[in-house]
Amino acid sequence: MRRQIPPVSRLVLLGMAALLAAVAAPTPAAAVNVMGVLAAFPDLADFTRLLASSPVASELAGRSSLTLLAVPNGNLPQSPSAFAAASGADLADVLRYHVLLEYLAPADLRRLPVSGKLVTTLFQTTGRAPADLGAVNVSTAGSSLAVIRSPAPFPGSNATVLGAITAVPYNLSVLSVDGLIVPSGFDLAASESRPPAAVNITRVLADARAFNVAASMLEASGVAGEFEADERGAGITVFAPTDDAFAGLPAGDRLQSLPADRKAVVLRFHVLHSYYPLGSLESIVNPLQPTLATEFSNAGRFTLNITRTNGSVAIDTGVVQATITRTVFDQNPVAVFAVSKVLLPKEMFTRTDGGDSSIVAATTAASSPPPVATPPEASQSARTPPTKLSSPPALRSVGQGYHTASAPAPAQAIGWLCVALVYLLLAPLV
Repeated sequence: MRRQIPPVSRLVLLGMAALLAAVAAPTPAAAVNVMGVLAAFPDLADFTRLLASSPVASELAGRSSLTLLAVPNGNLPQSPSAFAAASGADLADVLRYHVLLEYLAPADLRRLPVSGKLVTTLFQTTGRAPADLGAVNVSTAGSSLAVIRSPAPFPGSNATVLGAITAVPYNLSVLSVDGLIVPSGFDLAASESRPPAAVNITRVLADARAFNVAASMLEASGVAGEFEADERGAGITVFAPTDDAFAGLPAGDRLQSLPADRKAVVLRFHVLHSYYPLGSLESIVNPLQPTLATEFSNAGRFTLNITRTNGSVAIDTGVVQATITRTVFDQNPVAVFAVSKVLLPKEMFTRTDGGDSSIVAATTAASSPPPVATPPEASQSARTPPTKLSSPPALRSVGQGYHTASAPAPAQAIGWLCVALVYLLLAPLV
Protein backbone atom coordinates (compact mmCIF):
# COMPACT_ATOMS: atom_id res chain seq x y z
CA MET A 1 0.00 0.00 0.00
CA ARG A 2 1.32 3.42 -0.99
CA ARG A 3 2.00 5.83 1.86
CA GLN A 4 -0.22 8.90 1.62
CA ILE A 5 1.39 12.31 1.99
CA PRO A 6 -0.31 14.25 4.80
CA PRO A 7 -2.35 17.24 3.54
CA VAL A 8 -0.20 19.71 5.46
CA SER A 9 3.04 18.30 4.02
CA ARG A 10 1.52 18.36 0.54
CA LEU A 11 0.64 22.03 0.97
CA VAL A 12 4.18 22.77 2.12
CA LEU A 13 5.64 21.02 -0.91
CA LEU A 14 3.23 22.81 -3.25
CA GLY A 15 4.22 26.13 -1.68
CA MET A 16 7.90 25.38 -2.13
CA ALA A 17 7.34 24.43 -5.75
CA ALA A 18 5.41 27.62 -6.43
CA LEU A 19 8.11 29.70 -4.76
CA LEU A 20 10.88 28.06 -6.77
CA ALA A 21 8.87 28.45 -9.97
CA ALA A 22 8.47 32.16 -9.27
CA VAL A 23 12.20 32.51 -8.70
CA ALA A 24 12.95 30.62 -11.91
CA ALA A 25 10.47 32.63 -13.98
CA PRO A 26 12.13 34.97 -16.46
CA THR A 27 12.40 38.57 -15.32
CA PRO A 28 11.60 41.54 -17.57
CA ALA A 29 14.35 42.37 -20.03
CA ALA A 30 17.01 44.53 -18.47
CA ALA A 31 19.14 47.07 -20.29
CA VAL A 32 22.14 45.48 -21.98
CA ASN A 33 25.68 46.84 -22.13
CA VAL A 34 25.70 47.56 -25.87
CA MET A 35 29.24 48.90 -25.92
CA GLY A 36 30.47 45.84 -24.04
CA VAL A 37 28.82 43.49 -26.53
CA LEU A 38 30.31 45.37 -29.52
CA ALA A 39 33.78 45.29 -27.96
CA ALA A 40 34.00 41.56 -28.74
CA PHE A 41 34.01 42.25 -32.51
CA PRO A 42 37.18 43.91 -33.88
CA ASP A 43 35.59 44.32 -37.32
CA LEU A 44 33.14 46.79 -35.73
CA ALA A 45 35.84 48.72 -33.84
CA ASP A 46 35.49 51.95 -35.84
CA PHE A 47 31.69 51.95 -35.59
CA THR A 48 31.96 51.23 -31.86
CA ARG A 49 34.36 54.15 -31.48
CA LEU A 50 31.90 56.45 -33.26
CA LEU A 51 29.15 55.41 -30.83
CA ALA A 52 31.45 55.83 -27.82
CA SER A 53 32.45 59.36 -28.90
CA SER A 54 28.83 60.49 -29.35
CA PRO A 55 25.89 61.07 -26.98
CA VAL A 56 24.25 57.97 -28.44
CA ALA A 57 26.28 55.62 -26.21
CA SER A 58 24.73 57.08 -23.04
CA GLU A 59 21.25 57.07 -24.63
CA LEU A 60 21.54 53.33 -25.20
CA ALA A 61 22.52 52.62 -21.59
CA GLY A 62 18.94 52.61 -20.27
CA ARG A 63 17.23 50.82 -23.15
CA SER A 64 16.38 47.23 -24.00
CA SER A 65 14.73 45.40 -26.92
CA LEU A 66 16.90 47.02 -29.60
CA THR A 67 18.27 46.18 -33.03
CA LEU A 68 21.57 47.87 -33.88
CA LEU A 69 22.57 48.30 -37.53
CA ALA A 70 26.38 48.21 -37.28
CA VAL A 71 28.72 49.12 -40.15
CA PRO A 72 31.95 47.08 -40.46
CA ASN A 73 35.27 48.95 -40.60
CA GLY A 74 35.71 48.41 -44.33
CA ASN A 75 32.24 49.79 -45.15
CA LEU A 76 32.48 53.04 -43.19
CA PRO A 77 33.16 56.26 -45.13
CA GLN A 78 36.68 57.62 -44.76
CA SER A 79 35.24 60.50 -42.73
CA PRO A 80 31.80 59.66 -41.26
CA SER A 81 31.32 63.22 -39.98
CA ALA A 82 32.04 64.61 -43.45
CA PHE A 83 29.61 62.06 -44.92
CA ALA A 84 26.92 63.22 -42.51
CA ALA A 85 27.66 66.92 -43.07
CA ALA A 86 27.40 66.47 -46.85
CA SER A 87 23.81 65.31 -46.26
CA GLY A 88 23.06 68.23 -43.96
CA ALA A 89 22.95 65.90 -40.99
CA ASP A 90 24.55 65.68 -37.58
CA LEU A 91 26.64 62.53 -37.13
CA ALA A 92 24.93 61.72 -33.81
CA ASP A 93 21.52 61.77 -35.53
CA VAL A 94 22.84 59.50 -38.28
CA LEU A 95 23.98 57.05 -35.60
CA ARG A 96 20.58 57.30 -33.89
CA TYR A 97 19.02 56.27 -37.21
CA HIS A 98 20.95 52.99 -36.88
CA VAL A 99 19.24 52.07 -33.59
CA LEU A 100 15.88 50.36 -34.13
CA LEU A 101 13.58 50.37 -31.12
CA GLU A 102 12.50 46.78 -31.67
CA TYR A 103 14.23 43.42 -31.39
CA LEU A 104 14.58 41.82 -34.84
CA ALA A 105 16.27 38.44 -35.08
CA PRO A 106 17.10 36.80 -38.45
CA ALA A 107 13.94 34.69 -38.12
CA ASP A 108 11.87 37.88 -37.77
CA LEU A 109 13.44 39.30 -40.93
CA ARG A 110 12.55 36.19 -42.92
CA ARG A 111 8.91 36.57 -41.92
CA LEU A 112 8.59 40.16 -43.11
CA PRO A 113 5.61 40.94 -45.35
CA VAL A 114 6.21 41.82 -48.99
CA SER A 115 5.48 45.48 -48.29
CA GLY A 116 8.08 45.53 -45.51
CA LYS A 117 7.76 46.76 -41.96
CA LEU A 118 8.09 50.29 -40.59
CA VAL A 119 10.32 50.33 -37.49
CA THR A 120 10.92 53.38 -35.30
CA THR A 121 14.52 54.46 -34.69
CA LEU A 122 16.16 56.32 -31.84
CA PHE A 123 16.26 59.41 -34.09
CA GLN A 124 12.46 59.61 -33.97
CA THR A 125 12.63 60.20 -30.21
CA THR A 126 14.56 63.47 -30.66
CA GLY A 127 11.49 65.30 -31.97
CA ARG A 128 13.47 66.55 -34.97
CA ALA A 129 11.98 64.07 -37.43
CA PRO A 130 8.71 65.14 -39.06
CA ALA A 131 6.01 62.55 -39.73
CA ASP A 132 7.61 59.09 -39.91
CA LEU A 133 11.00 60.17 -41.29
CA GLY A 134 12.55 58.97 -38.05
CA ALA A 135 11.63 55.40 -38.93
CA VAL A 136 13.04 52.89 -41.40
CA ASN A 137 11.29 50.46 -43.70
CA VAL A 138 12.72 46.95 -43.31
CA SER A 139 11.97 44.65 -46.23
CA THR A 140 13.36 41.60 -47.98
CA ALA A 141 14.98 41.85 -51.41
CA GLY A 142 16.37 38.94 -53.39
CA SER A 143 18.91 36.81 -51.60
CA SER A 144 19.78 39.45 -48.98
CA LEU A 145 18.57 39.07 -45.43
CA ALA A 146 16.87 42.48 -45.54
CA VAL A 147 17.11 46.00 -46.94
CA ILE A 148 16.80 49.13 -44.80
CA ARG A 149 15.22 52.18 -46.46
CA SER A 150 13.93 55.59 -45.50
CA PRO A 151 10.11 55.66 -45.66
CA ALA A 152 10.09 58.96 -47.59
CA PRO A 153 8.50 58.78 -51.07
CA PHE A 154 11.52 60.40 -52.72
CA PRO A 155 14.91 58.68 -53.22
CA GLY A 156 16.85 58.34 -50.01
CA SER A 157 19.69 56.51 -48.39
CA ASN A 158 19.40 52.76 -47.96
CA ALA A 159 21.57 49.85 -46.92
CA THR A 160 21.59 46.07 -47.29
CA VAL A 161 21.80 43.80 -44.27
CA LEU A 162 24.94 41.70 -44.72
CA GLY A 163 24.16 39.30 -41.91
CA ALA A 164 23.53 38.82 -38.20
CA ILE A 165 26.48 39.48 -35.89
CA THR A 166 25.31 38.67 -32.37
CA ALA A 167 22.28 38.76 -30.12
CA VAL A 168 21.26 38.89 -26.50
CA PRO A 169 17.83 37.25 -27.03
CA TYR A 170 14.88 39.64 -26.92
CA ASN A 171 17.19 42.41 -25.67
CA LEU A 172 19.74 43.26 -28.35
CA SER A 173 20.17 42.11 -31.94
CA VAL A 174 23.22 43.36 -33.89
CA LEU A 175 22.95 43.26 -37.68
CA SER A 176 25.75 44.14 -40.10
CA VAL A 177 24.86 46.62 -42.89
CA ASP A 178 26.91 47.66 -45.90
CA GLY A 179 27.04 51.40 -45.17
CA LEU A 180 25.83 54.35 -43.13
CA ILE A 181 22.19 55.31 -43.65
CA VAL A 182 20.98 58.93 -43.71
CA PRO A 183 17.21 59.50 -43.44
CA SER A 184 15.60 61.31 -46.34
CA GLY A 185 14.38 64.82 -45.68
CA PHE A 186 17.00 65.72 -43.11
CA ASP A 187 16.64 69.29 -44.36
CA LEU A 188 13.00 69.12 -43.23
CA ALA A 189 14.04 68.09 -39.74
CA ALA A 190 15.94 71.34 -39.15
CA SER A 191 14.48 74.80 -38.98
CA GLU A 192 14.81 76.55 -42.34
CA SER A 193 15.52 79.81 -40.56
CA ARG A 194 18.49 78.35 -38.70
CA PRO A 195 21.86 78.78 -40.47
CA PRO A 196 23.76 75.56 -41.20
CA ALA A 197 26.01 74.39 -38.40
CA ALA A 198 29.72 75.13 -38.71
CA VAL A 199 31.91 72.20 -39.69
CA ASN A 200 33.67 70.73 -36.68
CA ILE A 201 37.23 70.50 -38.05
CA THR A 202 38.51 68.60 -35.02
CA ARG A 203 35.85 65.92 -35.43
CA VAL A 204 36.49 65.68 -39.18
CA LEU A 205 40.17 64.99 -38.47
CA ALA A 206 39.42 62.52 -35.68
CA ASP A 207 36.96 60.58 -37.83
CA ALA A 208 39.32 60.53 -40.82
CA ARG A 209 41.95 58.68 -38.77
CA ALA A 210 45.72 59.25 -39.15
CA PHE A 211 45.26 62.80 -37.79
CA ASN A 212 45.09 62.13 -34.05
CA VAL A 213 47.97 64.47 -33.16
CA ALA A 214 46.60 67.38 -35.21
CA ALA A 215 43.09 66.90 -33.83
CA SER A 216 44.25 66.78 -30.20
CA MET A 217 46.50 69.84 -30.63
CA LEU A 218 43.72 71.87 -32.21
CA GLU A 219 41.32 70.99 -29.45
CA ALA A 220 43.80 71.58 -26.62
CA SER A 221 44.89 74.95 -28.01
CA GLY A 222 41.41 76.35 -28.57
CA VAL A 223 42.38 77.36 -32.12
CA ALA A 224 39.57 75.26 -33.63
CA GLY A 225 37.09 77.65 -32.00
CA GLU A 226 38.41 80.46 -34.20
CA PHE A 227 37.46 78.70 -37.42
CA GLU A 228 33.71 79.34 -37.29
CA ALA A 229 33.97 83.07 -38.01
CA ASP A 230 36.14 82.36 -41.05
CA GLU A 231 33.69 79.70 -42.27
CA ARG A 232 30.93 82.32 -42.23
CA GLY A 233 33.09 84.64 -44.31
CA ALA A 234 35.19 83.58 -47.28
CA GLY A 235 35.64 80.09 -45.83
CA ILE A 236 38.80 78.33 -44.74
CA THR A 237 41.34 75.85 -46.07
CA VAL A 238 43.12 73.64 -43.54
CA PHE A 239 46.39 71.81 -44.17
CA ALA A 240 46.44 68.92 -41.70
CA PRO A 241 49.73 67.07 -41.07
CA THR A 242 49.30 63.33 -40.68
CA ASP A 243 50.46 61.47 -37.60
CA ASP A 244 53.43 60.24 -39.65
CA ALA A 245 54.31 63.86 -40.43
CA PHE A 246 54.48 64.66 -36.71
CA ALA A 247 56.49 61.49 -36.06
CA GLY A 248 58.97 62.58 -38.73
CA LEU A 249 59.75 65.94 -37.12
CA PRO A 250 63.47 66.47 -36.42
CA ALA A 251 64.47 65.87 -32.84
CA GLY A 252 65.60 69.48 -32.43
CA ASP A 253 62.43 71.24 -33.61
CA ARG A 254 60.98 71.42 -30.06
CA LEU A 255 57.43 72.02 -31.38
CA GLN A 256 55.73 70.15 -28.55
CA SER A 257 57.78 72.04 -25.94
CA LEU A 258 56.78 75.49 -27.22
CA PRO A 259 54.67 77.71 -24.96
CA ALA A 260 50.94 77.40 -25.60
CA ASP A 261 50.64 80.78 -27.34
CA ARG A 262 53.48 80.03 -29.80
CA LYS A 263 52.17 76.53 -30.46
CA ALA A 264 48.78 78.10 -31.30
CA VAL A 265 50.51 80.32 -33.87
CA VAL A 266 51.99 77.24 -35.58
CA LEU A 267 48.50 75.71 -35.78
CA ARG A 268 47.05 78.92 -37.26
CA PHE A 269 49.88 78.82 -39.79
CA HIS A 270 48.21 75.70 -41.26
CA VAL A 271 44.99 77.57 -42.16
CA LEU A 272 44.22 79.88 -45.08
CA HIS A 273 41.56 82.59 -44.80
CA SER A 274 39.67 81.45 -47.92
CA TYR A 275 38.07 78.28 -49.21
CA TYR A 276 40.25 76.65 -51.89
CA PRO A 277 39.22 73.32 -53.43
CA LEU A 278 42.09 71.27 -54.79
CA GLY A 279 41.55 72.50 -58.36
CA SER A 280 41.95 76.11 -57.21
CA LEU A 281 45.18 75.32 -55.39
CA GLU A 282 46.55 73.59 -58.49
CA SER A 283 45.92 76.70 -60.60
CA ILE A 284 46.47 79.37 -57.96
CA VAL A 285 47.44 82.77 -59.43
CA ASN A 286 49.05 84.34 -56.39
CA PRO A 287 51.24 81.63 -54.78
CA LEU A 288 51.97 83.71 -51.65
CA GLN A 289 48.98 83.12 -49.37
CA PRO A 290 48.36 84.68 -45.92
CA THR A 291 47.47 82.28 -43.13
CA LEU A 292 45.29 82.67 -40.07
CA ALA A 293 48.49 83.46 -38.15
CA THR A 294 48.87 86.76 -40.05
CA GLU A 295 46.07 88.23 -37.94
CA PHE A 296 48.47 88.17 -34.99
CA SER A 297 51.53 89.57 -36.78
CA ASN A 298 52.75 92.32 -39.07
CA ALA A 299 51.81 92.25 -42.75
CA GLY A 300 53.97 89.95 -44.87
CA ARG A 301 54.70 87.49 -42.08
CA PHE A 302 53.42 83.91 -41.68
CA THR A 303 52.60 83.31 -45.34
CA LEU A 304 52.71 80.10 -47.40
CA ASN A 305 54.14 79.79 -50.89
CA ILE A 306 51.84 77.41 -52.78
CA THR A 307 52.87 76.07 -56.20
CA ARG A 308 52.34 73.06 -58.42
CA THR A 309 55.40 70.79 -58.64
CA ASN A 310 55.68 67.41 -60.38
CA GLY A 311 51.92 67.02 -60.57
CA SER A 312 51.35 67.76 -56.88
CA VAL A 313 50.54 70.88 -54.88
CA ALA A 314 53.70 71.96 -53.04
CA ILE A 315 53.72 74.16 -49.94
CA ASP A 316 56.90 76.03 -48.97
CA THR A 317 57.15 77.74 -45.58
CA GLY A 318 60.73 78.97 -45.97
CA VAL A 319 62.09 76.13 -43.82
CA VAL A 320 59.85 73.20 -44.81
CA GLN A 321 58.63 71.95 -48.18
CA ALA A 322 55.51 69.74 -48.02
CA THR A 323 53.00 68.35 -50.48
CA ILE A 324 49.26 67.71 -50.35
CA THR A 325 48.75 63.94 -50.22
CA ARG A 326 44.94 63.71 -50.29
CA THR A 327 41.67 65.54 -49.76
CA VAL A 328 40.17 64.86 -46.32
CA PHE A 329 37.06 67.07 -46.59
CA ASP A 330 35.78 69.42 -49.27
CA GLN A 331 32.43 71.13 -48.98
CA ASN A 332 32.13 74.86 -49.48
CA PRO A 333 33.09 76.80 -47.36
CA VAL A 334 35.55 74.32 -45.80
CA ALA A 335 38.38 72.31 -47.36
CA VAL A 336 40.74 70.06 -45.40
CA PHE A 337 43.83 68.53 -47.01
CA ALA A 338 46.42 66.08 -45.68
CA VAL A 339 50.01 67.34 -45.96
CA SER A 340 53.21 65.31 -45.84
CA LYS A 341 55.01 67.50 -43.28
CA VAL A 342 54.28 69.79 -40.37
CA LEU A 343 54.36 73.37 -41.68
CA LEU A 344 56.91 75.27 -39.57
CA PRO A 345 57.01 79.06 -40.14
CA LYS A 346 60.38 80.72 -40.80
CA GLU A 347 59.42 83.38 -38.25
CA MET A 348 59.71 80.76 -35.50
CA PHE A 349 62.04 78.07 -36.86
CA THR A 350 65.34 78.11 -38.72
CA ARG A 351 67.31 75.68 -40.89
CA THR A 352 70.97 75.62 -39.91
CA ASP A 353 72.49 73.55 -42.72
CA GLY A 354 69.91 73.57 -45.48
CA GLY A 355 68.23 70.30 -44.52
CA ASP A 356 65.03 69.46 -42.67
CA SER A 357 67.05 67.41 -40.19
CA SER A 358 68.56 70.58 -38.74
CA ILE A 359 65.37 72.62 -38.24
CA VAL A 360 65.30 74.07 -34.74
CA ALA A 361 63.05 76.49 -32.92
CA ALA A 362 64.29 80.08 -33.20
CA THR A 363 65.21 81.64 -29.90
CA THR A 364 65.85 85.27 -30.80
CA ALA A 365 63.26 87.87 -29.92
CA ALA A 366 63.15 89.09 -33.52
CA SER A 367 61.98 85.72 -34.83
CA SER A 368 59.44 85.10 -32.08
CA PRO A 369 55.78 85.60 -32.97
CA PRO A 370 53.85 88.39 -31.28
CA PRO A 371 52.05 87.46 -28.07
CA VAL A 372 48.54 86.15 -28.42
CA ALA A 373 45.80 85.34 -25.97
CA THR A 374 46.41 82.27 -23.85
CA PRO A 375 44.19 79.45 -25.10
CA PRO A 376 41.75 77.73 -22.80
CA GLU A 377 42.72 74.51 -21.15
CA ALA A 378 42.02 71.34 -23.04
CA SER A 379 38.52 70.09 -22.34
CA GLN A 380 37.42 66.52 -22.09
CA SER A 381 35.73 66.03 -25.46
CA ALA A 382 33.67 63.34 -27.02
CA ARG A 383 36.69 62.38 -29.07
CA THR A 384 38.79 61.44 -26.02
CA PRO A 385 39.41 57.69 -26.33
CA PRO A 386 36.90 55.87 -24.15
CA THR A 387 38.00 54.13 -21.01
CA LYS A 388 38.29 50.36 -21.00
CA LEU A 389 34.95 48.84 -21.87
CA SER A 390 33.35 46.29 -19.61
CA SER A 391 33.56 42.71 -20.75
CA PRO A 392 30.72 41.52 -22.99
CA PRO A 393 28.39 38.78 -21.82
CA ALA A 394 29.37 35.23 -22.61
CA LEU A 395 28.59 34.49 -26.25
CA ARG A 396 28.27 31.09 -27.86
CA SER A 397 28.06 30.21 -31.53
CA VAL A 398 24.67 29.10 -32.85
CA GLY A 399 25.46 29.35 -36.55
CA GLN A 400 28.01 30.87 -38.86
CA GLY A 401 28.60 34.51 -38.04
CA TYR A 402 25.83 34.65 -35.43
CA HIS A 403 26.07 34.45 -31.66
CA THR A 404 23.64 34.58 -28.77
CA ALA A 405 24.17 34.92 -25.07
CA SER A 406 23.69 31.63 -23.19
CA ALA A 407 21.03 31.26 -20.50
CA PRO A 408 22.27 31.54 -16.90
CA ALA A 409 22.98 28.16 -15.31
CA PRO A 410 21.29 28.90 -11.90
CA ALA A 411 17.91 29.44 -13.56
CA GLN A 412 18.19 26.10 -15.36
CA ALA A 413 19.06 24.31 -12.10
CA ILE A 414 16.07 25.83 -10.30
CA GLY A 415 13.81 24.78 -13.17
CA TRP A 416 14.91 21.14 -12.87
CA LEU A 417 14.37 21.31 -9.10
CA CYS A 418 10.78 22.46 -9.69
CA VAL A 419 10.19 19.48 -11.98
CA ALA A 420 11.56 17.11 -9.33
CA LEU A 421 9.26 18.51 -6.61
CA VAL A 422 6.20 18.23 -8.83
CA TYR A 423 7.14 14.61 -9.54
CA LEU A 424 7.40 13.89 -5.80
CA LEU A 425 3.93 15.35 -5.28
CA LEU A 426 2.31 13.39 -8.06
CA ALA A 427 4.10 10.04 -7.58
CA PRO A 428 1.97 8.90 -4.53
CA LEU A 429 -1.19 9.59 -6.48
CA VAL A 430 -0.30 7.20 -9.33
